[in-house]
Amino acid sequence: MIASRSAINDIQSWVVARGLAGGSETDELNGFCFRCRDAGLPLAHGLIIIDTLHPTYEGRAFRWHLAPTNESSTIEYGPTKEGEAAAHWRQSPFHHLLQTGDDEYRWQIGVSESEGFGMVKGLREAGHTDYIAFVNRFDKEGSIGEMDAVYSHWTTNAGDGFDDAGVEALRELVPSLALAIKCISLSRVASTLADVYLGHQTGQRVLQGQMSRGVAERIHAALWFSDLRDFTTISEQIAPEEIIPLLNDYAEIVISSIQDRDGEVLKLMGDGVLAIFTGTSIGAACKAALNAEESVRTKAQELSLKRTTDGKPTTSVYLGLHVGRRVLRQHRQRPAARLHRHRPGRE
Repeated sequence: MIASRSAINDIQSWVVARGLAGGSETDELNGFCFRCRDAGLPLAHGLIIIDTLHPTYEGRAFRWHLAPTNESSTIEYGPTKEGEAAAHWRQSPFHHLLQTGDDEYRWQIGVSESEGFGMVKGLREAGHTDYIAFVNRFDKEGSIGEMDAVYSHWTTNAGDGFDDAGVEALRELVPSLALAIKCISLSRVASTLADVYLGHQTGQRVLQGQMSRGVAERIHAALWFSDLRDFTTISEQIAPEEIIPLLNDYAEIVISSIQDRDGEVLKLMGDGVLAIFTGTSIGAACKAALNAEESVRTKAQELSLKRTTDGKPTTSVYLGLHVGRRVLRQHRQRPAARLHRHRPGRE
């Protein structure tokens, strides 16, 4: 049984303060669960799910276990609209709540049946005695893409499950936690969008408030433009469904090599990549770019060998570099476009 009204107030105050301060979703969840236990609410397991805006992942899930486990505390999951992932999602209490329009689902383990939800199979065998799931929905104006709710579920291994006071405490506390998780996740979404559309370094400068219209600074930089050799000819000779995998494979080795050497991808142009390397001196910027080029060369050879073995078409990467001092403007769309028109030749 949860201790008192003041205990609930203290947990809510902590959740709100941590949500405003930032941090990670796992820290927020861990702190919440341990504070609930200290207040007399016998949680054994907690899970929070929230969708996101990301080029690869549909969303993220965060887990807390009272007992030690080898499971990761954070899961980044892909699309759930088809295949095995879709089947798993449709067998979850969360999907059931979305279909019925309800906000809460409870299964008193051993007292009633679980309605066949795959997500909760095995809870009885693991010693859990009660299960409750919530959906905290956002209004349309508060949603971003698929991020339109926070899903959570909670279990206990207490002999009689959650008592009435415990269930009421969860109903009161979980919305505050959901709001804090949304706040933290929105910061992550903003960072992801800035990285995708502006590049990591410039995106972080924008998020830190360091970008102002009309302001410029002089930097030491190496500009990178790489392209795939004979891509147009290759794309006309292979099946349409092979083109995107070819682009993805070679773009991955180029982009990862650039980013691993602290370079920043400015723009993707078909099979071309425009990037920049900066440093405290021209020499430092040039060294980073050349190290990235060496990495691309090695990875491209390995990739082409693998694709040849798999009977897939191959290509190679050619590169142009320009090194010097440049003026970095706060709005870089025009410089990027101008560089594209004056594309460096093969080197």
